[in-house]
Amino acid sequence: MSRFHSLTHLAAALSLCAVTACAPVDRQLMGNPENPYPRTAPPKVGEIVHLPTGTRVTMAQMLAVTRDARIVYVGEAHDNPASHRLELDILKGLARSGPGRQALGMEMFVRSQQPVLDRWVAGELDEKTFIKESHWFDNWKSDFDYYRDLLIFARDHKIPVIALNAEKSQVEAVRRKAPDQLGPVERAGLPELDLTDPYQRGMVTAIFGDHVRGGMQLEGFVRAQTLWDETMAESVAGYLSSRAGEGRRMLVVTGGYHVEYGFGIPRRVFRRLPASYVVICGHEIDIPREKQDQIMDVTLPLFPMVPSDFKVYLAYESLPQAGVRLGVEMGPAPAGRGLLVRSVGTGSNAERAGLKAGDILLSFDGAPLADSYDLIHAVKRKKAGDHGELQIERQGRRSRLDVIFQASGTDKAPHEKR
Repeated sequence: MSRFHSLTHLAAALSLCAVTACAPVDRQLMGNPENPYPRTAPPKVGEIVHLPTGTRVTMAQMLAVTRDARIVYVGEAHDNPASHRLELDILKGLARSGPGRQALGMEMFVRSQQPVLDRWVAGELDEKTFIKESHWFDNWKSDFDYYRDLLIFARDHKIPVIALNAEKSQVEAVRRKAPDQLGPVERAGLPELDLTDPYQRGMVTAIFGDHVRGGMQLEGFVRAQTLWDETMAESVAGYLSSRAGEGRRMLVVTGGYHVEYGFGIPRRVFRRLPASYVVICGHEIDIPREKQDQIMDVTLPLFPMVPSDFKVYLAYESLPQAGVRLGVEMGPAPAGRGLLVRSVGTGSNAERAGLKAGDILLSFDGAPLADSYDLIHAVKRKKAGDHGELQIERQGRRSRLDVIFQASGTDKAPHEKR
């Protein structure tokens, strides 16, 4: 039969179907929409898969795809160094492909920290001053070592670092009350909040299902998650739409739940600024025993989309152990005079040096101790066999103690007692 006759018969059949109201075809779902091309072999650490096609790619091939996107989202495990190396590799790739046209958006900073970030990128702050002035440990509470290389690369290459996240006070207000119950002061500065996304509600319900009691508490979690995502989306879209962001591409680093499946930050950015984007998520498959209890036991609903454009298989690593520790729990001393020792670890370097609970630490190696990070920063630069001199006050009398640092022992580092 000729092509003409085939099309004629097809048209006639469709017309007949329309007239006689043909019964609808039973549409059956083919495969899993989250994993349309399932693997035929177990994944290996370092492998990268383009999920929509099931194609394994190299890092160079994935980076070539990111060069075509205005926004690259990377979903991380906050405490996995492998996640942060992936982010750094992507930022380096973007910088090579278009020098001077990148920006780095980070969940880890709230928007009021932007002036400090600007000074960091301008080279006006050393690391210690940046950590203190950004109130890193108050806002994020994660070891700065996870993000050091990424932030140093951005500073050294003059890549703007954009604070994306909502202020803690906003999150607490929205967690407690619905937006229409907030007062004018609490509503000030809030982004447009779309609380109707069913997929986000399904994800939040699954994540917090075993940790909440009562519908109102769950509603608070949904509102908080929405506020985080909407604020970060507003920050991304606002910067890229501004004169400073004109012509730039942005790498957005954030926790995986904010970008996986696209209904968190990516969809909310697109609502404000339709632009091309790529989502990349790490997936930990090599998990050591000591990390097993850090994996959330969550069964998510099935979503009608792939989790990300690219999945990168990672090992779940730990930061290298600090060479030495002091082994005290500290707090501010009365009248702001140094640091008050609240407890001393048994068998610790502090105990061997003669420190006792109730002592006030005034200086370390001659440098005054204004807050706990002054001591944390100094101790982290010591190694086994090094000495350190502490000036202390005990019961009104001042003295000096020589600390000989040993790497062994069960004591805790100061930054582990936050």
